[in-house]
Amino acid sequence: MPTKRNPFIPDSGMKFKLYQQDSLFKILKQEADKAQLTARSEEARKWFREQIKEMGAASFNRHTLLKDPDLTEKQRPGIGNMYMYFYDPKHRLTLPYYDMFPLILMVGPADGGWYGLNLHYLSPVVRAKFLDKLLDVATNKKFNDNTKLKLSYDLLKNTEKYKEFAPCFKHYLSSHVDSKIVFVPFTDWEIAIFLPTENFAKKNKTHVWGASTRMIKGQ
Repeated sequence: MPTKRNPFIPDSGMKFKLYQQDSLFKILKQEADKAQLTARSEEARKWFREQIKEMGAASFNRHTLLKDPDLTEKQRPGIGNMYMYFYDPKHRLTLPYYDMFPLILMVGPADGGWYGLNLHYLSPVVRAKFLDKLLDVATNKKFNDNTKLKLSYDLLKNTEKYKEFAPCFKHYLSSHVDSKIVFVPFTDWEIAIFLPTENFAKKNKTHVWGASTRMIKGQ
């Protein structure tokens, strides 16, 4: 019987091969440690972007990702944490575009569900910069798996430097979640924001990111 292999095994030139077992997040973090990269540094983020780009979008299966051992299933999101799941919007017929695989920071409860910042509505570089700003409201400065953000709509709306929140702020209905909800621990956020898992319907990501940039600039 063949030996099971990790799903993302680095080979020469830091290329990755997709298999069926173990954790993408674990493998990337281990390789970042070997490269002696400082967490949340610009050097580390550039490294993660390059490795994920090298793997290619075709390497990522969203259904497989929801089974990643680094992620845990949750019945309902908690404020200030990051989650991913499949979603089928109630108003999909009238929305100009929407993301069928949100990557959210949960902001607070809402009628029938919750409010979340779907970071997919920002380009990866802008996501990283926005997340840096939001670390000002982290619950601790240890930046470990217990870290989360103290978020609220009033905070986001009334703080000038958080203006990137505008195109990301969405109302999600629990009855329209189309998969399990998985919790992304803080130590995996730096990887998660660069994964090409956005799944926009009606418009492509270039159009969505351009529209978000114009909204942020007030155009």
